[in-house]
Amino acid sequence: MWQKSATGLLPSNPHVRNACSFCKPGQSAHDRSMTAESLSRAFAQLSTPLIADAALRLKIPFRISPPGIRPITPNQRLAGPALPVRHFGSVDVFLEAMQGAQPGDVLIIDNGGRLDEGCIGDLNALEAENCQLAGIIVWGAHRDTPELREISLPIFSYGAWPSGPQRLDPPDSSTLHSARFGDFVVERSDVAFADDDGCLFVLGQHADDLLSVAHEIWERERRQAEAIKSGRSLREQLDFARYLKKRSTDPGYTFREHLRKISGAIEE
Repeated sequence: MWQKSATGLLPSNPHVRNACSFCKPGQSAHDRSMTAESLSRAFAQLSTPLIADAALRLKIPFRISPPGIRPITPNQRLAGPALPVRHFGSVDVFLEAMQGAQPGDVLIIDNGGRLDEGCIGDLNALEAENCQLAGIIVWGAHRDTPELREISLPIFSYGAWPSGPQRLDPPDSSTLHSARFGDFVVERSDVAFADDDGCLFVLGQHADDLLSVAHEIWERERRQAEAIKSGRSLREQLDFARYLKKRSTDPGYTFREHLRKISGAIEE
């Protein structure tokens, strides 16, 4: 159950409401790891489509990874603060990033979208798991697929390639501070959400409101789904006949306008 607040919809259950206060000023490493765990817990019953819908409703900017990224093991999901790193051919940069990692962080690897080298494998994943990271998202490819599937850590990439990097490019000053992902940049101030539908990034300061509104949307859609299963069609629930009648006299009248009027939005 959720209630209105000055910043949006919040759960009436205090335990849930306090579950995801993220990126507060002066936050300690301990606080960051605690909120990372809460962020993951709050996302457990949600999805990236619900986060995207919530962002659209709240007019909060979000960035979506280019199409094609998949979890190495189906049905994996993750959410957590971004730990960005740029790869230049050697795995030491990943180990260096993990030196400053907090439990629950998500390692975001910029490998330029390359599909001709597997930049991470089982040892990287085991080390990330040892650091209690929430998972890994790669703008590029992986290798050691069978071994990675035996590791419980959620890992997202654009596919497999048997060979590791055969290059060693010079790093730059942004190596441990940001990661390019498609046509946008991910920084430490971001949080990542990922599941079978893809990966989505938003500023951490918006996480509370996004999760709250996403949960509200989830609850309404579950009610609508249960009603359909019980024999009440979605058209009936959304008073679709009234919408068609209104549109016949007002061609500019949109379905989205209608949904907002009846508070039955299934799209933003």
